[in-house]
Amino acid sequence: MKDEKKVIQKTAEEIIANYQETTIPMFCGENNLPNRDVIIDIVKEIRMILFPSYFDLEKGNKAIPESFIKNRLANLYDKLKGQIKLALLNKHNEPLEKDKVELEAQKICDEFFARIPEIQKLLFKDIIAAFDGDPAAQSKEEIVFSYPGFFAILVYRLAHELYLRHVPYIPRIMTEYAHSGTGIDINAGAIIGEYFFIDHGTGVVIGETTVIGNHVKLYQGVTLGALSTREGQKMAGKKRHPTVEDNVTIYSGATILGGATIIGENSVIGGNAFIVESIPKNTKVSIKNPELYIRPDKKSQ
Repeated sequence: MKDEKKVIQKTAEEIIANYQETTIPMFCGENNLPNRDVIIDIVKEIRMILFPSYFDLEKGNKAIPESFIKNRLANLYDKLKGQIKLALLNKHNEPLEKDKVELEAQKICDEFFARIPEIQKLLFKDIIAAFDGDPAAQSKEEIVFSYPGFFAILVYRLAHELYLRHVPYIPRIMTEYAHSGTGIDINAGAIIGEYFFIDHGTGVVIGETTVIGNHVKLYQGVTLGALSTREGQKMAGKKRHPTVEDNVTIYSGATILGGATIIGENSVIGGNAFIVESIPKNTKVSIKNPELYIRPDKKSQ
């Protein structure tokens, strides 16, 4: 028993020493960091408000719509404002004074909630794009209920509004929540137009400075990434990811890299293409099929 206590004591001392040596903040004093579980609940609540009969059947069907929405929004406002305050208080590069945090959090919440109806309209268009673009879709309702691409887009559109208002932590928590459940990684900083559709979706990566136009369709495994991140933080804020113009389709496994790379409108990028330079509009890009060599298995003869 004494030996066990010695091990525990030594381990505790070494962990505390690590706390003191690292430049990573380990304790936030009187200000807690935002709560990941609360932020995920906020995403779920907003989704339920936008599509009430899909994700809260009992309450959505029985409640009077106006009072139902007002009550939910009021609760959400307070919950989100509280998390934004924590995020702002722990913003290490330019922390806000406490007396300014309340006003800043309220301003951000006001702007975010004012944008929710427009986000909803964008999502309606994304549903149409998914339905029109997928012959396997049996209904628009099925897309809302079950399509991972639509869920990832919904979360992105919410997170993007907070990203634009320079809220730390929360946009990333939101998009990583969607990423963990869908395999679709959309950075909240990306700019994405109307009627956006991700089919199947697993393995899609859309980087922070990506710009995507209207009526764009991506398949699984598409990467819209940076050419190199070796310079690390020196590249922060610079255009590192490609621009995809209107009416472009990018098939599975395609990789498109670089901030100067533009995929021109009405173009089609074939599966597994690797692109690091701009493609003119109205272009079809494909790679040659590798030669197949087929021979009988001797064991089967």
